[in-house]
Amino acid sequence: MKKKLLTTLSLAVIPWFLAWLMRLWFATCRVRVHNEEYFISSYGSEKAVIASFWHYTIIYLFYFVRKYPATAMVSASEDGEYIAGLAGQLGFNVVRGSSNNKGVGALKKLMRVVRKGETCAIVADGSQGPVRIAQPGAVLLASRTGVPILPMGWSASRYMTINSWDKTVVPMPFSRIDFYYGEPIFVPRGADGAEIEQYRLQLEQSLNALYAAAWACHGKSEH
Repeated sequence: MKKKLLTTLSLAVIPWFLAWLMRLWFATCRVRVHNEEYFISSYGSEKAVIASFWHYTIIYLFYFVRKYPATAMVSASEDGEYIAGLAGQLGFNVVRGSSNNKGVGALKKLMRVVRKGETCAIVADGSQGPVRIAQPGAVLLASRTGVPILPMGWSASRYMTINSWDKTVVPMPFSRIDFYYGEPIFVPRGADGAEIEQYRLQLEQSLNALYAAAWACHGKSEH
């Protein structure tokens, strides 16, 4: 009973504190946005998009896009409780599930969201990896709804690395951040089988190229 109470309390307090800290911390950073025309031609024109990015950049990315209403898919795992709470504190609606083939229920919920004209965010490599290997979730969602995938990512001049499965990065205060949008990916409606794999690979390659360009701004090949 005591453990359950402590868990409930921590789930209420920690996401709130992290959101408060992020607003204070990241407000000191200088941000340059690249390829903004891809954003303007899709989400910026009030059209729904499927935002997709690598998991290791999730913390700042949620902060950056917080001003644009969206529904985020967050892992249904115990660890995902804190990410879901943080996303909620930053203004996101949250759907719990996975971006692999097993997350059917969550994808169906996102389909309903997207078909109403609302944007959603899916971590391309999922909550457990493999790291930087795109899962099919975003592509399946795009093929069922006709909504484009908008790749995005960022790099920072100074950052710290969290000892997690994907080596999550967090920008340091007063660092310079380069935020990149990729060219929207349009998946044919009803795509299946080999086509899904084709566009999954295209998303993976697009994100790798986008992140390589972002880190090159700071003289790095990767973090």
